[in-house]
Amino acid sequence: MTQEFIDVLVIGAGPSGCVSASYLHNNNVKVKVVEKTKFPRLVVGESLIPRVMDHFDEAGLFPALDKMNFEKKLGARFIRGNEICVFDFSDKFSEGWDWTWQVPRADFDNTLAKEVINKGIDLEFESEVIAVQFEGKNSVTTVKDKDGNLKEIHAKFIIDSSGYGRVLPRLLDLDTPSKLDPHSSIFTHVQDKNRPEGEEGTLISFDILETEVWLWVIPFSNGNTSLGVVGPTSFINALSEGSNSESLRKAIQLSDYYIKRFGDVEFLFEPVKLENYSRSVKKMYGDGFALTGNSSEFLDPVFSSGVAFATESGMLSAKLIHKELNGTEVNWETEFAEYMKSGIGVFTTYVKEWYTGNLQTLFFHQPENPDVKRKICAVLAGYVWDQENPFVKKHDNVIKNMAHMINMEKEKQ
Repeated sequence: MTQEFIDVLVIGAGPSGCVSASYLHNNNVKVKVVEKTKFPRLVVGESLIPRVMDHFDEAGLFPALDKMNFEKKLGARFIRGNEICVFDFSDKFSEGWDWTWQVPRADFDNTLAKEVINKGIDLEFESEVIAVQFEGKNSVTTVKDKDGNLKEIHAKFIIDSSGYGRVLPRLLDLDTPSKLDPHSSIFTHVQDKNRPEGEEGTLISFDILETEVWLWVIPFSNGNTSLGVVGPTSFINALSEGSNSESLRKAIQLSDYYIKRFGDVEFLFEPVKLENYSRSVKKMYGDGFALTGNSSEFLDPVFSSGVAFATESGMLSAKLIHKELNGTEVNWETEFAEYMKSGIGVFTTYVKEWYTGNLQTLFFHQPENPDVKRKICAVLAGYVWDQENPFVKKHDNVIKNMAHMINMEKEKQ
């Protein structure tokens, strides 16, 4: 059996894997990436948030992405009947990027992977991890290529960025139920033949059909748009006993705002269903490995946090591994797990309060409170570690308390 010896093995060539591999390579660490699929490939997570731009920039991947002219995302719009709330990332509490992108992930991830290869990083497609053995922090990973050939990869550390493949959680029995209620989604792409001119045609929007059910609309610069419906799994399953296409059609019919634009468009592929998508793990790291992105936690698509947590954890794990390889002691519990959990905890609160309706109460309250809106906007932009922001620091109570006050005021009127 063929054997390879490297410093760090990265499993998965999505945004998390590419960011961590690029950072390590830039710092003279011998890294190899193995990816089970062949790129380009379809994947969800097409709306980014500004925090990811810090990671692409630091990893040296931003120039290649910028050349692709993906649709710029300057904010986000939330619609509830006749009510509209728009967040502008340039008007937020925390410092940071004022924009990001809306991307067809097949093209986006393929651009990242090509740039990683251009840097000289060994990236091997259609190679599946089938076994891992640890001896202390050192590991031996058995990989099978598309022709069925096996090889062993000896590494000092593994970063699992396998996303929904969840390689190490499966092999090491690390999966655990999510704390979020079960939700599912159905999505596809359409050729946006009825797209309006100007900002209306390019603005990402979340159309609330019921308190826990919403439609996403993510326009791309290539003229296509991503359409998806999200809701409790019971609701999604009840939409239709037939095809996913029929279910998504029924969801679009529920949208007063988008029925004319998308009511009769053809789907570019059979809609994909993601059932009970939220994921969690017993631990985010262990001797010789770290879990990043969706291989550890996935919350919900409502605030587009998935890629941001993927690149945050990918970049952080790479930095800590680099320190450790250079002889600096790393406390993975405080420097990695606790740090990531603090940000995940903030977004988990926002997801929960979205589905209770409390956050929607704040979004659509009139007259708007510009100070509150700027602080919430910073969270939606991904700056969830800024303890100067009370909507981060006091996330456990601030939303429900403010929603309660607003509802009490309405009852008095």
